[in-house]
Amino acid sequence: MKSSPPRRLRCAIYTRVSTDAGLEQDFNSLDAQREASQAYVKSQAHEGWILNRDRYDDGGYSGGSLERPAMQKLLADIKERRIDVVVVYKVDRLTRSLADFAKLVEVFDGHGVAFVSVTQSFNTTTSMGRLTLNVLLSFAQFEREVTGERIRDKIAASKKKGIWVGGVVPLGYEVREQKLIVDAEEAETVRLVFSRYLELGSLPALQRDLRERGVVTRQRQLSTGRTVGGRFLTNGPLNYMLRNRVYLGEINHRDKSYPGEHEAILDPKLFDAVQAKLDENRRGKRERHQSSNALLLGRLFDDRGNPMTPSYAIKKGVRYRYYVSCVLAQGRKEDAGSVKRVPAAEVERIVLEAIARKTRPTSNPVGRKPLRSANGTEHRGATNLETSDDHEAARSRIGRATLFAQSIDIEFYASDFDPAERISIPWTPKTFQRKREVIAPTSKGSASQPIRWEARTRLVSAIAKARRWLDEIVSGKTPNLEAIATREGLNERSARMTLSLAFLAPDIVKAAVEGTLPRGLGLSRFTDLPASWAKQHRATGLSSSP
Repeated sequence: MKSSPPRRLRCAIYTRVSTDAGLEQDFNSLDAQREASQAYVKSQAHEGWILNRDRYDDGGYSGGSLERPAMQKLLADIKERRIDVVVVYKVDRLTRSLADFAKLVEVFDGHGVAFVSVTQSFNTTTSMGRLTLNVLLSFAQFEREVTGERIRDKIAASKKKGIWVGGVVPLGYEVREQKLIVDAEEAETVRLVFSRYLELGSLPALQRDLRERGVVTRQRQLSTGRTVGGRFLTNGPLNYMLRNRVYLGEINHRDKSYPGEHEAILDPKLFDAVQAKLDENRRGKRERHQSSNALLLGRLFDDRGNPMTPSYAIKKGVRYRYYVSCVLAQGRKEDAGSVKRVPAAEVERIVLEAIARKTRPTSNPVGRKPLRSANGTEHRGATNLETSDDHEAARSRIGRATLFAQSIDIEFYASDFDPAERISIPWTPKTFQRKREVIAPTSKGSASQPIRWEARTRLVSAIAKARRWLDEIVSGKTPNLEAIATREGLNERSARMTLSLAFLAPDIVKAAVEGTLPRGLGLSRFTDLPASWAKQHRATGLSSSP
């Protein structure tokens, strides 16, 4: 009797090294791993093993993550049923993470793929092989964690000695021979930032002043070739800079700092004065927020994700409360959402009424207080919260409220045990702005003012980018918007809003290029508009020039 020939098993060899040192040699570590694996596959020819011609080599990639080019190619070929056996020199060449290994085994089993280690002689088709693999990977992960702890301890010891160990170089310094050296031009900028903060007294005022002076962040090129920086400083980076003790000649480590080897840029008296001012402003802001009785503090956002912060105005002795998009105080009107400012009482009333309609009065969940006014009755749309208990009870129900041009999206909790509920309330904010027309440059003395150059530059650049993206999609150069968003490092919603600028009415685009749009209109007003040109003019309060 003739025995049937063994089933052919297509074998893929995967190799990896953590560093790229030595890869330029004629025979490197990847070649050594592959040669040993090829010999093993050849020895199993009687079992029907044949070698896949594709190479899966990751040189210079850590085993702590699966985000490796050859690994992703290997997984793609497995899912397309092109591989029957994965061969590696050692298990830790595949991964050093036990969690990642569990994912790989699940993929292998789901597609009928066996896994073989040449030097450790087992495969995952048996329960004993799986047990051995888990034990080995546990030790590999332990080794990786111990290595990480050793590196962290070394960094901590170096910083205690004042040694610069790497990271983002602070503005005002450059790195030479692994040491921080003062950059004279940037150091003057740092001193300007500190001195102007003391003079102006607030971060928003400082931010506006630096914008007018043209002060931007340092440009630097990433390893990917992409250039970052060159942007105006916002409140977050400014606050970090003003708190950074590196400018006193110290090295920061966690919540402590140590005398460093580099030269100081600032005088200690100036630095201490700035810290005192920052602390004073922080206490004052906290006290104002705590005493504002703002029901939606920390809960209300515009449709671009910016927090709406409480504000007020006093007219004829009457105090009017508002919620204002936080970017307005930073001088970034173009980054605000479609609703920049809203009366506090109105939006609080809408939110309370919506929650009252969705929550029955009898269903008072454990741990939550009902929404009651000073006389003990439950709120039925009232917003006159007169006690801190009322204030906190209302806040405890609300998760997040987002203001859109025609609706308010509310996320709230009916009880401590139920998941968040989401509702959308139709709503149109009141506007007190006059309608504007697309105007030509006016003569001196005219009350009309054209768009600011900075807002015009941002708008025109965004329109050009949107048209370029549209051309890429139409021509097939880029498959879809998701691919563009991934390439540009954006989320899909932001990319979609930018792409909408490609469909602006021609006269609006012309006015933007010529700088004749009215002042106050910026990038945020023209994103995500209707496709109809007539509706675009109505939505922005513009009309075509005769």
